[in-house]
Amino acid sequence: MKNTVLRYGLYGAITICVLFLSSWFLGKGLDYAIQEIIGYAVIIVSLSFVFFGIKHFRDKENNGKLSLKKGLAVGILISLITALAFGLLDVIYVKIIDPNFTEDYYTHSIEQMKANLSPEDFKVKLADLEEEKELFSNPLVSFFLMFITVFVIGFIISLLSSLMLQRKQ
Repeated sequence: MKNTVLRYGLYGAITICVLFLSSWFLGKGLDYAIQEIIGYAVIIVSLSFVFFGIKHFRDKENNGKLSLKKGLAVGILISLITALAFGLLDVIYVKIIDPNFTEDYYTHSIEQMKANLSPEDFKVKLADLEEEKELFSNPLVSFFLMFITVFVIGFIISLLSSLMLQRKQ
């Protein structure tokens, strides 16, 4: 199990890093909403290795058998490796590669709120946004949020994959 988890976890980690950096280079100038959709697509593609890892474990290491519990364990461990890689990459991205990202994103958000909200609602939302900005400037918070996002999606994929691939003999 350990070899499968490490192999497919690294495949997922490498894939999420390569696709994230590729989308950053190729997606400059795209709207933030489109970038967010691309980001979730990158996460899902990278976590497809959860399915393949569980299937490999069942077919090659576990004599064609797979319980829900064992499949879920394999999938969760693969998801953990991928989530750790993405959390670290996000911190590196925000702190080193594009240190202006947070400021640019909040400036864009303020412009969107001004265009779409009444002056009273704008004041309330702006105060909330300022609190969030301070929170998101902390690298640990940024790491945790990206880690947990990928991990939750990975857990869901692990559960679905384990349900589809389970075999009892």
